[in-house]
Amino acid sequence: MVLSFFGAAWLEAWDWRAGAGPVACAVIAALGLALLATAYRRYRRYAPALALVPATPEKRRARRVFNIVNGGQWLVIVVLGNVLANLGLGAWVIPMAIGVVGLHFLPLARVFDNPAHYVLGAAMVVFALVYPRVAPGGPLDPVGFLGAGVLLWLSVLWALRRPARSAA
Repeated sequence: MVLSFFGAAWLEAWDWRAGAGPVACAVIAALGLALLATAYRRYRRYAPALALVPATPEKRRARRVFNIVNGGQWLVIVVLGNVLANLGLGAWVIPMAIGVVGLHFLPLARVFDNPAHYVLGAAMVVFALVYPRVAPGGPLDPVGFLGAGVLLWLSVLWALRRPARSAA
C-alpha cells in the first residue's frame, strides 16, 4: 500500500515538473487509488491469518529494523539534500533521493525475506545513476520523477500479480 502511495507522489511530481496537465494528474491519482485499493483488499483478505501469527522476537526485530531504516532514509535525504544545496549542487538532490530510496530497500529485502525488494532497490539505484547522464535536462529532468514512480508502481504490480501462497 505504501509503495502505491509513494509511486503516485513521484508521478504527480513528474506531472507538475513536466507540465503534463490536469488530465495526467487525474489519471495518476485514479491509478494510484486503484493500486492502493487493490493492495488494501489483498491485505484485508489475509488480515485474519496475519493476526494469528505470534509476535516473535524475529518479527519485533524486523519491525525495529524497518523503523530504523525508514527513519535513516529520511534523515540521509534531508542531510545530503542540504549538503548538495549548500555546495551549489542542488540539481543533484532528486537523483540522490532516488538512490537513497533504492538503497533503503536492500536491508528491508533481507529483513523481510522479500527478494523483489533487492530488484527494486537495485533498479532505483541504477536509474538514479544513469538518468542524469542521458536525460536531456540532466539531473533536473522530470524523467527522474517519472522513473522513480514507475519503478515503485511496477513493484506494486509485481506484488499483486497473484495471491500470496499459504505457508501450510
